[in-house]
This record gives sequence, structure tokens and C-alpha cells, in this order.
Amino acid sequence: MKWIVHPSVLSGAITIPPSKSHTIRALLVAALAAGDSVIRCPLLKGDGASAMRAAASLGATVEADGEDVYVTGIGGDMSLGADMIDMGNSGTGLNLFASAAALGGRARRFDGDASLRGRPVKPLMEALEQLGVKVTMEGSGQDLPFSVQGPLKGGRAVVNGISSQFVSSLLFACPLAPEDSHITVQDLHEQPYVEITLWWLAKQGIEIEYSKELTTYVIRGAQSYKPFDMAIPADFSSAAFPAVAAAINGSAIELCGLDFSDPQGDKEVFRHLETMGAKVKRGDSSVTVYGGSLKGAILDLNAMPDALPALAVAAAAAHGETVFSNVEQARIKETDRISVMASELGKMGIDVKELPDGMVVRGGSLKGANVNSHYDHRVAMALALAGMNANGETVIEGAEAAEITYPSFVEDFLNLGADIVVVS
Repeated sequence: MKWIVHPSVLSGAITIPPSKSHTIRALLVAALAAGDSVIRCPLLKGDGASAMRAAASLGATVEADGEDVYVTGIGGDMSLGADMIDMGNSGTGLNLFASAAALGGRARRFDGDASLRGRPVKPLMEALEQLGVKVTMEGSGQDLPFSVQGPLKGGRAVVNGISSQFVSSLLFACPLAPEDSHITVQDLHEQPYVEITLWWLAKQGIEIEYSKELTTYVIRGAQSYKPFDMAIPADFSSAAFPAVAAAINGSAIELCGLDFSDPQGDKEVFRHLETMGAKVKRGDSSVTVYGGSLKGAILDLNAMPDALPALAVAAAAAHGETVFSNVEQARIKETDRISVMASELGKMGIDVKELPDGMVVRGGSLKGANVNSHYDHRVAMALALAGMNANGETVIEGAEAAEITYPSFVEDFLNLGADIVVVS
């Protein structure tokens, strides 16, 4: 699928879709709990659908009814479910469910699509081995497919925190291990995503002690998860796209359904846009972004690497240089987002210099071009924003990737006034 995008004038209000991060965590906890959980308004497509399949593969009963999902958890019975778990394109789901699958004594094999097979998981596998898990990695030059066979016993482990998902995976699984666990994290990145995990553990009453820096954890073993009924919060990562659209388009867009008390790190995108010159008005459950004359800035994106593609487009439309730093983990997402955004914005006439841990974007005049999402959902949506503010026509190949986290992207932006044509 491709999108054909022309210059657009945007305005209006938009309801932000549910959080991918919260959806996957909700499905994991519900699958492991004893009893019936209700997950209201989760992300039902893309990564959310992959997590639903993974929960069922663990042996949980998972049924979607309208906008809600009903889950009957396995209650610690790791003999249930399937030997094979296909995670599709979901890196978060892959990592979070891998440690949970290792709680039992049976072997479970994980695989995914071609993109997921290129993602690193070895740091997590090394940590699981320290906790008593047998790991078998099949590929040469890639970490997926792999198999894990427990039981995960607990104990001491050191994990590389280049991806916060490795840390969160252990934090969700270790409370269910028979022994206490002591986890040490080296080189922690994306701290807010660990905070989301700790938020879930606190809601579940899990006993865990951790350092202020979130680099050491003591987790009591032989705990359990309980069923719950809750609505999934809106996704600040998805909110970044209409927020940036408003900032560079010069008009006001209201983003509805956001809760700024949520630990999601990407809520900082609004502060970064303010730094660049946009006006942001926060309400009780919404925020309105007013566009203006943006200027370059120096932005540390370590806590929010998913915002890099969208903010790179804001930088392309700003006056002067914007430096994105301390975000080397953006290179190990669905794509190497630093390299991909540098390449695709370059096609649109923007001067971008790659850095080992970021990029320097010199603002200029965006020109319509044929570009490619590289099947990365955030790249696809970012390039659509660029196309709406470029001179001429922009054609985005692989645009269907956007459905992974934002299935209603085209519909929502059409309602805001975007000129997008979908070509199957």
C-alpha cells in the first residue's frame, strides 16, 4: 500500500488511540493472572493483535467483544498453551512475553516477521540464562527465532538496558519465579518505559524494591497476578504525530483523551515542541497545540526514542539546526530510525547529518518526493507529516505499516483536512 500526500491545511480535534505499551502489558498480566480480566479499549490491531495471540499461546482464553477484550488467565499453570509463539512485528510483545514463557518447564519457540527477525534480543536471553533458563538461538547473524525452556528459578542477573524492554520483561516474570531475584541493569535507556512497568506492578501489589536510578531491583519470588478491569490510556507516542502536524502546519489541533499523570515518556514531546517555538495549552484530558515559527534546538531523546521520526520532521520545517542526541537505541527499533529518517528526509531536500547517537537536521524547504517507510510505522506517519508540508506530491511506499500502532491515522487526518489518497 502507498499513500499519495499533497500539501494540506489542518485544524480541528482528534481523539488519540490507545497505548501500545499499556495494551501489551495489560494482556501479559491478564494472561498470567488467575481469573477473568476486562481490558477496555485496547489497541486491537498491529502490536495489540500480536500480544493477544501471544496471550492465547500461553494458554489464556482471549476474546474481543466490540472495543473490549476479555481474558481468562492461566493462574500460573505454564503447562497450557502452544509450543510456538508468533509475535509478528511486535518487538515489545516479543521481549515481554519471552521471559513469561520461560516460567514453565516446557520449551517455547518464538518467531516473527522479517523485520522482527532483525531485532536484537540476545541481552535478554543472556539474562534469562543467568536465572536458570535454557536458551536456544537458531539463526546465524540474527537473534530470532529462539527457544526458551525454564523454569525460570530466580537468582541474580545482570541485563543490558540498551532496550528498556529487556528490563521490563524480567520485572514482569521474576515475581512469579519460585525464588527471589536480584536484577542489575547496565546502561539503562528509555527509563519512562520501565516506569510504566513499575506502575503496573504497583497496581498489582507486587513486592519489589528498586534504586532511585532504576538500575537495581530486589523482587520477591512466589508472587502472583490478580485479574483486573481497566481502560487503556491514550498513547502519547501516537499523539506525537498530530502534535507535530499542528506545530509545523501553523494551525491549532486539539488532542483529546490524554492523561498527563500517565508515566509514558513521550508526553515530553509537547515540552520539546514548546522549546522549538510551538504554543501548547494543556487541559484536564486534552491538549491543544498551536503552530508557529519553529526554531532549531538541542534535544535529548533518550527517554523517548519513538518520537524521533516525528520530531525530525518538525526539525526539517524549523529555522536553523536541530540536534537530536543520546538516542542510539533508535537504531535498533523496527528500523535504524536515525539512518532511515536521514535518508528519506534527504530525498525531500533536507540536509541531515547522522551522529552515532542521533542526528543533526538543518531546517529547509520540504519538497515532494517518492519515499519509503521501510515498513516502520512511525517512519510512515512521519513522512506523511512531511508530505503535508512539502511543495508538490509525496508518495510513501509501505504506508500500511502505520496500522501497527495507529490504525485510524488516515481517517483521523482526513478529518483534520489532510490531503491523503490511499492506493492499495
